[in-house]
Amino acid sequence: MNIVETIKTQMAESVRVKQRMLEDDELAAKIEEIAGIIVDAYRSGNKTLWAGNGGSAADAQHMAGELVNKFSFDRPGLPALSLSTDTSIITAVGNDYGFDRLFARQIEAQGRPGDVFIGISTSGKSPNLVGALAACQAKGITSVAIVGAGPCPMDDYDHVIHVPSRSTPRIQECQTLIGHILCYLVESNLFGA
Repeated sequence: MNIVETIKTQMAESVRVKQRMLEDDELAAKIEEIAGIIVDAYRSGNKTLWAGNGGSAADAQHMAGELVNKFSFDRPGLPALSLSTDTSIITAVGNDYGFDRLFARQIEAQGRPGDVFIGISTSGKSPNLVGALAACQAKGITSVAIVGAGPCPMDDYDHVIHVPSRSTPRIQECQTLIGHILCYLVESNLFGA
């Protein structure tokens, strides 16, 4: 195995997926629309709730941190929660209600009408994210899915962004990019460039 060629192949695959995203005007318009929804939620005194499993859980925590702290420049913190990080809550809900109820239970407790829930999943099939939709609908929370190439059960969310790939690492790389773009647009719209 030629390690240098393997490295370059991995990089090239990542670039190809991002190039497809770059050329997709509908995808850019969806990102813009969702950023506007998040901005409106913040202007109304609401928050974002982020969730995912595995690598997507790390992305959920990452994006919530970008909003609470800052992304590109100093500004007031924005209310954002990652529902994938509190081990006491995760183990309590998992033990008492089942892992499939993990995010729904937290949305019931933490969510308020007008909030935005962002579920991140490479497959779009995670039962705990699919099951979160009913809790969002019951609470009047806008649901956003960032998933791989569809179709998938999370297509029932209010707004869905499909990364044009079926490769888990490539999807995760692009989910981070999309999250960063959302953070940039939200921060810029609320506080100026």
